[in-house]
Formats: sequence, C-alpha cells, structure tokens
Amino acid sequence: MRFKAVIMGEEEVRRALVRMAHEIVERNKGAEDLVLVGIHTRGIPLAQRLAQLIGGFEGKEVPVGILDITLYRDDLSEIGLQPKVRETRIPFDLNGKSVVLVDDVLYTGRTARAALDALIDLGRPRRIYLAVLVDRGHRELPIRADFVGKNLPTARSEVVKVKLRETDGEDRVELWEKEAPSGAHREGA
Repeated sequence: MRFKAVIMGEEEVRRALVRMAHEIVERNKGAEDLVLVGIHTRGIPLAQRLAQLIGGFEGKEVPVGILDITLYRDDLSEIGLQPKVRETRIPFDLNGKSVVLVDDVLYTGRTARAALDALIDLGRPRRIYLAVLVDRGHRELPIRADFVGKNLPTARSEVVKVKLRETDGEDRVELWEKEAPSGAHREGA
C-alpha cells in the first residue's frame, strides 16, 4: 500500500469527538439512560473518550461497554477455522437504554449490522444510535451513522487507517492507496 495523505491530525480528531459528544447529548436530550458500546478494536477507546467528554459537560458518568462482533460476521467462513474471539463486556442492563454503538470507520455497513445483531442478543434497548469517526461511503447495506466525525468520500482502491493514542500511540486518520498488482495495466500509464 502507498500512503496518500493525513486526513485528520490530533486536533481534528479531538474537535470531531467534542462535536460528536455534544450532538449525542442533544439528540438524546441529556445523558439520562445513555450508554456507549465500543466495537473492537478502535471503537472502544473512541467510546471511552466520548463518555468522558459527555460526563465532563453533563456531570453524569456514562457507562461504556465493549462488543466483539466476530461470531456475528457474515464472512465468518472466510476468516478461517479458528476466528479470534475477543471480549464482550456490557456491565449494565441494555433494556430501555439509549445505546450509542461506536466504531472508527463506517464502510460497507457489515460491521454495524453484525454489531446490531450482537447487541440485540444482549437486551432490548429503547433505541440504538451509530457513531463513527469516519464515514467513507460505499455502503452495501441500508445503514447510516447518526453521528459522524468526518465524511470522507473514497475510492474502493483506497484504505482509511485510523490511529488512536490508546492503540497506536498517536491520533490521526490516514488515507492509503492499494497498490495495483504487478503487471496490471494502469489507466493513463
């Protein structure tokens, strides 16, 4: 893959999360009965940051859960015989809550669909929102995010990499280009 550009730096990520936190509180009409659930891997620190921001200006702790969607994926048979299953930890009752599912990138919608299935197996929330740091388009399912840090139209040959302090040592969103297979004809070349 070939690096193309930095789309968001540390300050842009911070500002996007602050805005999203305010939008979540506004849409939910406060922090009452609000919980956040981060999707492995980078959705978890994003959910924790959003909860901290909301708690800071609402004066109320917002619970955060962790969701692994591995066994709910529709491409499970393609992953291999031993998919890596990680922890799901929802230390609160989902029934009647407003749940914000949090992920780093929304692309085809398949991860969000799997997360919805996993969440419904754990309880009956009053409503479920989806929050993503980057929406890159190319949906294959009728799913959209309720809260978006940045809309980033991309080509299918591009890859969006989100790096977070907690998982990667820095906050930034990068755009990469998949290399054409060697010997492939490139238009315009």
